[in-house]
Amino acid sequence: MTAYTATVTVRLKRGVLDPEAETTKQALERLGFELEALRSADRFEVDLDATSAEAARERASEMAERLLANPTIHDYDVEVDER
Repeated sequence: MTAYTATVTVRLKRGVLDPEAETTKQALERLGFELEALRSADRFEVDLDATSAEAARERASEMAERLLANPTIHDYDVEVDER
């Protein structure tokens, strides 16, 4: 077994209202920053042991599908790094 850190980034799908991002975008614009869009995201770092990076990715994806993300409104990405 090898030690891995899986980073799961969960964000709302495009078209789903994101009030946190909209409020932050407005505040940034008031500070003089020009931006086209802003989306908020949650990031989870999971330390786990697995036989391979692909096995670690599969376990982290299952975590995202079963708890961390709601597939109706969220997209997620999984990145895996060896520790």
